[in-house]
Amino acid sequence: MRAGPGPAGSGVLANRRFRWFFLSRLVNLAGSTMASVAVAFAVLDVSDSANALGQVLAARTIPLVVFLLVGGVLADRLPRVLVIQASNLLSFVTQAVVAYLVISGRAEIWQLVVLEGLNGTVSAASMPAMQGLLPQLVPRDQLQPANVLLSMSRGALTVVGPSVAAALVVTVGPGWAVAADAASWLAAAVLLVPVRTPSRARGAEPAGGMWRELREGWTLFRSTTWLWVVVLAFGVLNAMHSGALLTLGPVVAKRTFGVPGWGLAMSAEAVGLLLTTVVLLRVRLRFPLRAGMLGITALAAPMLVLGLAPETTPLVLAMLIAGAGTEVFELGWNLAMQENIPEELLSRASSYDMLGSFVAMPVGQLLYGPLGDWLGYRSVLVASGVLYLVVCLATYAVPAVRILPRAGAEPEAVRA
Repeated sequence: MRAGPGPAGSGVLANRRFRWFFLSRLVNLAGSTMASVAVAFAVLDVSDSANALGQVLAARTIPLVVFLLVGGVLADRLPRVLVIQASNLLSFVTQAVVAYLVISGRAEIWQLVVLEGLNGTVSAASMPAMQGLLPQLVPRDQLQPANVLLSMSRGALTVVGPSVAAALVVTVGPGWAVAADAASWLAAAVLLVPVRTPSRARGAEPAGGMWRELREGWTLFRSTTWLWVVVLAFGVLNAMHSGALLTLGPVVAKRTFGVPGWGLAMSAEAVGLLLTTVVLLRVRLRFPLRAGMLGITALAAPMLVLGLAPETTPLVLAMLIAGAGTEVFELGWNLAMQENIPEELLSRASSYDMLGSFVAMPVGQLLYGPLGDWLGYRSVLVASGVLYLVVCLATYAVPAVRILPRAGAEPEAVRA
């Protein structure tokens, strides 16, 4: 890394299209940061079981994974803003029903499974569209500050969101935090109305239609070494993250240091992310994936702490470090994708990225509950933390990953 030309956040916010998109994401993230905690403890209120929580989490992840490739094609065919708006409105409906069921005390696990499954289905189109939209809103030299500002907003909101959600859980119940998430989806759709993007010329419909477009995306994916190597690694890493930290973590927290401590730890992760975004507004990543893979190793820390010393203070410190490392990876990965993948293929490439990265998440969500019951939650968490480190460092060792430069920089001898 080397120092950049200075803060550029105010410059990119002068861009009207980006400014409205930024506001839409800001409102949506305000609800989502509370919803992750609220849904977890809503499930645990209905059934105090890691297996039940894993089922609800997997119910959202499985359809998300199944429909990602179709979502990527839709996002490359249709106006991406329209795809995101439609997804936001449908997500508003699903989360509003969840909130009603939880607040009214009528929620059952099967209902939450169905509703979160619908939510995952509609998200399958919006996520690739979101990844492909940013290069249409800002020029290439503003991609880093635009990405950093989006991450900064996420970090600022997640500083307070999980703690507020935890406070709601122990006072008025988790349903109200889910209701706030539902309202944020609706507001986010409205705020996208002023966003207009240039029309993308596509010519005549190619023979083979959607299948041909899927093959084009697959050809790009398998021929880009750094892309498929990192995605393959994250198939494993995300399974451990979703299973160990996000499924076993709340259960260990509830049985040891309590719900407020878990909310505080989630907020600490956001503090680490937020502080790092401030640095990254001024520091240019010369080798985005090199920095990213070293940064993401920090996510092993909270798994190890939960297994070895499940207490609030060490977990808060571990999550602070994990947040910083996650932000470095997120920026590095976004820059690698946005600068090296052609814009007309970006949503499809992103859908293959998300498919490979997310495909094992429901396996982790469903497997870790029974595995923890069998071997002990804390033992499984320690083993997962060690394996997480090994996978990260093995990925870093691949030359195509380690020395991929920024677009326009002088590359080292590598084929990617």
